[in-house]
Amino acid sequence: MIAEILLLVISFLILLSLGVPVAWSIGISCLLTLAVSIDSLAAFTTMAQRMATGLDSFSLLAIPFFILAGQIMNQGGIAHRLINFAKALIGSMPGGLIYVNVIAAMLFGAISGSAVAAASAIGGILGPPMEKENYSKEFGAAINVTASTTGLIIPPSNVLIVYSLASGGVSIASLFLAGYIPGILMGLALMLVAAVWIKKKKYPPGEKTSAKKIATTFLDALPSLLLLVVVIGGIVSGIFTATEASGIAVLYTLILATIYREINLKKLHKIFLSSVVTTSIVLLLIATSMGMSWVMSFENIPQTVSDALLGLSDNKYVILIIINLLLLFVGTFMDMTPAILIFTPIFLPIMQSLGVDPVHFGMIMVMNLCVGLCTPPVGSVLFIGVGVAKTTIQKVIKPLLPLYVVMAIILLLVTYVPQISLWLPSLFE
Repeated sequence: MIAEILLLVISFLILLSLGVPVAWSIGISCLLTLAVSIDSLAAFTTMAQRMATGLDSFSLLAIPFFILAGQIMNQGGIAHRLINFAKALIGSMPGGLIYVNVIAAMLFGAISGSAVAAASAIGGILGPPMEKENYSKEFGAAINVTASTTGLIIPPSNVLIVYSLASGGVSIASLFLAGYIPGILMGLALMLVAAVWIKKKKYPPGEKTSAKKIATTFLDALPSLLLLVVVIGGIVSGIFTATEASGIAVLYTLILATIYREINLKKLHKIFLSSVVTTSIVLLLIATSMGMSWVMSFENIPQTVSDALLGLSDNKYVILIIINLLLLFVGTFMDMTPAILIFTPIFLPIMQSLGVDPVHFGMIMVMNLCVGLCTPPVGSVLFIGVGVAKTTIQKVIKPLLPLYVVMAIILLLVTYVPQISLWLPSLFE
């Protein structure tokens, strides 16, 4: 068994270091591991079967629909309206554009469910005016990168749907409700760091606003904000499932973009093509990750890891900190979707044996892996944010450090105070 575990881990890490895409690295390392245990033809057949079976889930249909809805929002003028509302609300404060970046990222990320879309859209729109007003390009990029991940915690979120699948059917509605308070706390913590930085740099107040402007921009952004009410309200009240909600989100955003006159047939063609490419990448990751989960189960790896961890300590709080550290490490070199699919079956049974609620653990996993999206060498949101800001990772790392610290503090707070995640779901039981 030890030989198989070493082969799986080492072959995966070698393939990653050679620049092989994550999905292919997972698939090839699983095939090599299976080929040691069973006949090679059976290994190929089993892996193909497990990949196909892994995608045979009705709830997974929500992912391509939410991806498409996010693409429509990104191109359909919705980001502009959310940013205008945020600017009217707090743009007049000293260093107001930094706060606008955080709030707009929270709103847009929550509506689109994509950290990459939020980092690209918000960074692209706010970058030029921030540069014009002599904001630090590097700190602006750091804030944009970290704030964009809040959209993966605040629902609707594709990664929470993936966690529901990996956990064996934890309620998506409960997971969505659990994300609100941790996501808002994360946004406020990032704004606190921004406030210290703004005070240190002595930024002057921004352009004055008025009640009329706030009301006007709010009304303009209201149809976009109502999408959250329609989608989350419908799921929580039981009117429709998360998959049906994703289809409604596409229809709603398409109607909205048409009313705003921001999308024509030529642009719609590009949106569909981009959505298909993104969906293909995500679903291939899901398929190979589900295959790896089966291989690990076949090789009895979850039980081995469980015995090893519980052998270190039977204290819930000690195990939680160990798992947090492991997930933070995993997040630095693995994308969020495969990490959730691979490690949930390993860690969740341990947590449940120690009395940790699966919904609470879902928040812990997602928040850990959100940090990984902002860290090199694999942080996809970091690369997008740096690219949009036209700077380098080396320059952005320094302003990122205090933001990493507050992200870790909020993560620990959510880890050791379960009611932060569980209070809202408990109200709707």
